Amino acid sequence: MSKKPIIGGIILAAIVGVVFVGAQINPDNPENEEVWSIRMASPEWHERQTVRASLPNLEEGTYKLGFVPMGDSPTKIRIDIKGKWTERYYMDPSWRPVFSEEFILKGTQVDTGISKYYTWEYVGQKYVYIPEVEGEANYEITIKRTGNLKGSVTISLSR
Repeated sequence: MSKKPIIGGIILAAIVGVVFVGAQINPDNPENEEVWSIRMASPEWHERQTVRASLPNLEEGTYKLGFVPMGDSPTKIRIDIKGKWTERYYMDPSWRPVFSEEFILKGTQVDTGISKYYTWEYVGQKYVYIPEVEGEANYEITIKRTGNLKGSVTISLSR
C-alpha cells in the first residue's frame, strides 16, 4: 500500500483544521468590522495638529477606537465625535456631542532577559456608544494631536 494517499489525507485534514480555527479566531462577523480608519504617517501630517473627517453613517451600538502607535507617536490625542440629526420633537439639526476623550501615549518596557524593548499604547476610554436616532444621522470625528506631530499613528473605529 502506498503512503502517498495517507500523507495527502493528513495534509488535507490539517488544512481543513487550520481554516476552521482561523474562522473561529477571526470570524467574518459584521459586529467586528472596521468602519473607518486614518493613517497619519507622512510629512503632509507633520504640521496638522487638528484633523476633521466625516464618518460613515453609523448604526446604533458600541464601537471601539483602535490605535497603532510607535514610540515617536504624538504624546496626546484628543478625539471628539459629534452627530447631526433631527428628531420628531427636536428639529434643530446642529452638531451634538457623542463622544470625547483624551488619550495619553504610554510606553511599557519589556525585558526578555536577552533584550529590552518598549510596547506602546494609548490609555483612555476606547469604547464609543452611538445612540439610536430616527432618520438619518451624519457623524464627524475631530482628532487633535499634541506633542511630536512628526510621529506616526493609525486610528480606527470598529464595530
